[in-house]
Amino acid sequence: MEISSKENTHFFSNNTILPVDRSSFKSESSASKEKQSCCGGIKIFLGALSFVYFAKALSGSYLKSTITQIERRFDIPSSLVGVIDGSFEIGNLLIIILVSYFGAKLHRPRIIGAGCLIMSAGTFLIAMPQFFMGRYRYERFPSTINSTVSISPCLQDKSQTPFSALEKSHVKINAGCEKEAGSSMWIYVLLGNLLRGIGETPIQPLGITYIDDYAVEENAALYIGCVQTVAIIGPIFGFLLGSLCAKLYVDIGFVDLDSIMITHKDAQWVGAWWLGYLIAGAISVLAGIPFWFLPKHLPKPESRKDSSTSSEQSKFITEDNKEQHKSYQQQVKIAEMAKGKSLEFFPSLLNFLPSLKNLFGNPVYILYLCASIIQFNSLIGMVTYKPKYIEQQYGQTSSKTNFVIGLINIPAVAFGIFSGGLIMKKFRINVLGAAKLSLGSSFFGYLLLLSLFAMGCENSEVAGLTVSYHGTKWTTDYEQALFSECNSGCLCSKNDWDPICGENGVTYISACLAGCQASNGSGKNTVFFNCSCVGTLESPSRRSSAVVGPCQKGNECPKMFLYFLVVSVITSYTLSVGGTPGYILLLRCIKPHLKSFALGIYTLAIRVLAGIPAPVYFGVAIDTTCLKWGSKRCGGRGACRLYDSSALRYVYLGLTLVLGTVSIFFSVAVLWVLRKRFSPQDETLSANGERGACGTKSRKDNFVNSDHLIQTTYWPEKETRL
Repeated sequence: MEISSKENTHFFSNNTILPVDRSSFKSESSASKEKQSCCGGIKIFLGALSFVYFAKALSGSYLKSTITQIERRFDIPSSLVGVIDGSFEIGNLLIIILVSYFGAKLHRPRIIGAGCLIMSAGTFLIAMPQFFMGRYRYERFPSTINSTVSISPCLQDKSQTPFSALEKSHVKINAGCEKEAGSSMWIYVLLGNLLRGIGETPIQPLGITYIDDYAVEENAALYIGCVQTVAIIGPIFGFLLGSLCAKLYVDIGFVDLDSIMITHKDAQWVGAWWLGYLIAGAISVLAGIPFWFLPKHLPKPESRKDSSTSSEQSKFITEDNKEQHKSYQQQVKIAEMAKGKSLEFFPSLLNFLPSLKNLFGNPVYILYLCASIIQFNSLIGMVTYKPKYIEQQYGQTSSKTNFVIGLINIPAVAFGIFSGGLIMKKFRINVLGAAKLSLGSSFFGYLLLLSLFAMGCENSEVAGLTVSYHGTKWTTDYEQALFSECNSGCLCSKNDWDPICGENGVTYISACLAGCQASNGSGKNTVFFNCSCVGTLESPSRRSSAVVGPCQKGNECPKMFLYFLVVSVITSYTLSVGGTPGYILLLRCIKPHLKSFALGIYTLAIRVLAGIPAPVYFGVAIDTTCLKWGSKRCGGRGACRLYDSSALRYVYLGLTLVLGTVSIFFSVAVLWVLRKRFSPQDETLSANGERGACGTKSRKDNFVNSDHLIQTTYWPEKETRL
């Protein structure tokens, strides 16, 4: 400790030798060391938490990129894939209350480390079915398989098929039926994603509050911003990893790739979806290791040692109530020493219902909550099935689709969120301005989305489904149209999906339905000849040839896809600009002591009413646009092979726009209520940064009674900042 000059004069005037105060130097040295250890410890925690955020964002986005791969691999419809996608939110909700309340009382870093292990276990579990359900089987006629036996695609007589080949085919089907239980392996994917949700739960509430507790106050916001920035990078790498794995065949390393007769452009192609989950799981394990070596508590900064509450919290405790707050704090400490921490729960429980009533009595909060729920339904459904939409609408491969989303759309979203915050800071926008900016962002974003209706591709020309065998378009019953005079002499199945492309540019469901009599070559290089249904406009009766695989979409489709990308990027940016202003609006429109509780209710509502149901009913709606369903080996409907492009466009974009429009009406209602309650004096104060007014007529209303002040401190508010 320093000695005053007056004391120095007194000591020297008495001719006494001033001893060196080693304890003071020691205390100063220990204080500096403590400060360094504090800063070093929080920075290590910050780095570890950033890596965890990256890991969880990567695995979550990778799941989105593998939606179509999982659908084809397990032969399940889109609605069931939606249930799998929503299971993450269900797992998160199962323990969020327990983690939020009891998390701060335990070793937070180790709980986060345990969460990482659970998250990695769930990620590994998702990939496990690949190793237990056998090799992937796609539909191919025996003539396209590498074989010395030549079989006519059009089986006019079963005697044309050698007995050994026919018997071998029946044996394979029976073997497939014996392993039909493998089609239920998607349950492991659902359970793995559920486990991922459970493991991810403690990362955000406990990680952010740990930083908020032990970081220097002026640095806390910067640290949290760094974590959120790193989290945005995760989805970019997740979709790029999905793009890479989609190019690799599902059974890579288990089969001879030269024997594979389909390419990544085929509707039956399944990429190495499981490989990315193994990589993501390993990253999650590595991300959790540092947390097992971090302390339960870090030395608190000097600015926080003298107060039991943060400065933000202290702002909400008025001078008149500080003494009462202190006495209550002492009572609780005595109760904890006598009976543990069991009594801490009851004050919170008693104030729960009044707080809930107070919160739901705020019209701005309720209206904004409704607007957010509906808008998130729109956005979650749109993002979940965007890869499928691009693949089916524009004929793009899964690999290219994931690459485009990861490299173009995700950065646009990140830049939009950053721009929204920058606009708020640059122009010092108050709460009314934030509501206007959020509304304007949604309005123009969905207006741009409306233009995508004009940027679609026509249906692929598939004989018997979208066009007749004579090349004319129709809208009759599709199943009845699969057979025609040209293939009436063939023994064909309408359940097969082994598309070939005729030289007339029309796709045929199978070589048999195309009436092909002979073939040459094997595997991907197979060419079919004497196809009675493949005719040209110049000579419809002439028998022509066809090659393996579907025909490409029309010449205008690549151009439309380019337009779609441009509008999609601008739309993603525009909608994201309103994210930060909307969040500020939410925080400023509730009483200070209810902020954490309001955020918890908000997050809970979004997850229960948007995160879980949106992928399911979007999937059900998309399933209604299917033209050709695949069939399982032992009967039953499999995954969809071909969608009606026009119907898919109207259902996917229409459902997104309808929900978005409804949310805009609620946002307009929010703005209307704010205008009624917003006075010019409030606007001036808010612009000067002294106070944000929202739905309050006086400052005194923010501090209704001391019971709410007690609740602020002893509710686990920091742990419920979701």
